[in-house]
Amino acid sequence: MEKIKQIIKNFKIVDIIIFVFVIIALAVGYTTFKGYRQTAGKQIEATSKIIFKVYMRGVTFSGENIPIVKGDKTFISIRNVPYSDLDIVDVKSQRRQIVIPATNSKKIVVVVEDESQPDLYDVVVTLTDNAKITKDGAVVGGNKIKMGLPITLEGPNYKFTGSVSDIQVVDTVDSEAVNHNINTTDDVQ
Repeated sequence: MEKIKQIIKNFKIVDIIIFVFVIIALAVGYTTFKGYRQTAGKQIEATSKIIFKVYMRGVTFSGENIPIVKGDKTFISIRNVPYSDLDIVDVKSQRRQIVIPATNSKKIVVVVEDESQPDLYDVVVTLTDNAKITKDGAVVGGNKIKMGLPITLEGPNYKFTGSVSDIQVVDTVDSEAVNHNINTTDDVQ
């Protein structure tokens, strides 16, 4: 009994803390190995093609044509972290509009182009990429793609920032199916 008391006196609090952490690490490793705890790699349910729209409000452009062109590639950064070149599936742009009261009795208000800001546009760009599908949604470049996520589009002569406004998971890789799933009647407003 005297020897046990002498051994306990020789242990310091730091030794006990280290011993407890080693036991906890071994327990976590064992539960992961046996499958009781999931790692990030096991949470991926599938890999699928997704299409998502990036809405850019108030893009200032004074040239003749918007530099983002359907069929080209654009480099994207997600939360200011560079990711990859993605295919541009569709581009819609519209000059900034304002609402004014109508002069006739049929309508209360009328939407017209804002002549005071002729170089201001609202742009929706539709992109496609392969994503890992998890129970929380699509993951692209280590980031969950969700509505409101800030994204920067960059090309040879432009760099615009917007946010994700729509996401669709496409089961097939056929580009005709991707184009069919895109709603081309969306209004930019």
